[in-house]
Amino acid sequence: MAVVKRRSFLQKSLGVLGLPFAKVERAACLNRVGPSARRPIQFVDVTTEANIHFKHTNAASGQKYLIETMAPGCAFFDYDGDGYLDIYFVNGASLPGFRPDGELRNALYRNNHDGTFTDVTHEAGVKGHGYGMGVAAGDYNNDGFQDLFVTNYGSSILYRNNGNGTFTDVTEGAGVNNRAWGTSAAFFDCDNNGLLDLFVGNYVDFSLDRNIFCGPPPDLRAYCHPDQFQGAAPSLYRNNGDGTFTDVSKLAGLADFKGKALGVVTADFNGDGYQDIFVANDSMANFLFINNGDGTFRENGELAGAAYDANGNARAGMGVWAADYDGDGRADILVTNLSFQGYTLYHNDGGMLFTDQSFSAGVGRPSLLLAGWGVGFFDYDNDGDEDILGVNGHVMDNIQHFSPTLSYLQPLLLLENRDGKYVDVTRNCGESLRVPRPGRGAAFGDFDNDGDIDVLVANCNQAPTLLRNDGGNQNHWIKIQVIGRKSNRDGIGVKVKLAAGGRTQVKEIIGGGSYLSSHDRRLHFGIGTNERAERIGVYWPSGRRQMLDNVAANRIVTIEEC
Repeated sequence: MAVVKRRSFLQKSLGVLGLPFAKVERAACLNRVGPSARRPIQFVDVTTEANIHFKHTNAASGQKYLIETMAPGCAFFDYDGDGYLDIYFVNGASLPGFRPDGELRNALYRNNHDGTFTDVTHEAGVKGHGYGMGVAAGDYNNDGFQDLFVTNYGSSILYRNNGNGTFTDVTEGAGVNNRAWGTSAAFFDCDNNGLLDLFVGNYVDFSLDRNIFCGPPPDLRAYCHPDQFQGAAPSLYRNNGDGTFTDVSKLAGLADFKGKALGVVTADFNGDGYQDIFVANDSMANFLFINNGDGTFRENGELAGAAYDANGNARAGMGVWAADYDGDGRADILVTNLSFQGYTLYHNDGGMLFTDQSFSAGVGRPSLLLAGWGVGFFDYDNDGDEDILGVNGHVMDNIQHFSPTLSYLQPLLLLENRDGKYVDVTRNCGESLRVPRPGRGAAFGDFDNDGDIDVLVANCNQAPTLLRNDGGNQNHWIKIQVIGRKSNRDGIGVKVKLAAGGRTQVKEIIGGGSYLSSHDRRLHFGIGTNERAERIGVYWPSGRRQMLDNVAANRIVTIEEC
């Protein structure tokens, strides 16, 4: 299959591609559901107001080491169990030719419940080491406290949450010292035994000692295309239930699939009760690993129609999310890609088949000039459907020398779902969305517990951006927090069906998602003007089911597996 390469896309233009740009539809960012006019929804940058002073450092010195442009990620997660989302940022490390100004470390910020955060990195013991990439949060030992897995270029880190505000690095003893270039990772229960396993996407075989020159000679150096490097197989670590893991990558049938993994998400794509794995690969076919239910997987991406785009071309896959955007009860797949490719929306047709609906659904056209990274399906206006926010920024920090139509710093993209078709509302939902950034990771969650979903953006070699959703809670909502007993405590793999006002929504607690980032585990349902849900059904990975009737809106509902 044909592959679009960075060196070739630099020479392309929109005219050459023959893509219609003149009729991109945009609309006001209004809360459309309700008996009376509502104030416009705005995403407001509250980073400084929230007392967040972290700055990512990529340690660039002009040598164009590929790792410089691929990070960082971030996480929304509740590390102290107080019901409020805390924040974790991943940082780089010193590289040859770079002199750091002070210590380069990761950062943990505790939520103060008043819209502000406190840096508790030192007390918690999670400053990290090595060149950081991404982070996955999950309670792997079912003790009620979220642990952290930090992916690095080189040795990754597993931090066990001690439950007292501190963490312990247990990487070596736990057996998860992933020494490849780890990117996105996901905690999920691959065999439904109630223990979270760990999937790690690995990128390419890159060495600082063999940093080849790429770019037009003699003096304009650029980051090399991934085709210059060999791909790497993913890693799967099975949870042994005693605090240790076993590398079962080969036994599970994954070791032979060398990809260039950037985005990872786990979800039950075929409805058999087991979570599958989708891997967004960079400039090669995506992987769709179907869970056989016996500890093994089969790669089905090409047969399922999710490996390539509608024209049979591999794209530069970066971020990924899985959710039901059209209300048919099946998990669809959204992938961000490089400029001139657009985001890819794979519709789940059932029967383990997907169709590329990127342009027919309105996703492809507004994203064509953007280089997308972190992304998520989320209901920003609580009207009951899955909208999209994508984080963008070009790979090459000198792209303007090659293509004047592109820029390194790029704005975010907000697409509103209107009956299964997407409309670009970025321009009308707050100035903060339009600020050009070198965006990479993105985490989604309601950090202030006010009933609408906020977004955390991790920027490359810059400060992060915390975007507070102001106005999304004008419509009603219900948030579901689950606690597994026979199933894993986090409830990853749980499906919830919520019926309100004659409409049923189906959501699943996914593993991974976006790019290098981790998210609020609570399932958020927007229900419009409805003041209650008639019925909520919870379907556990263990096979158990629980039903709740007549649930009032605008509250967080905790459901414990019985």
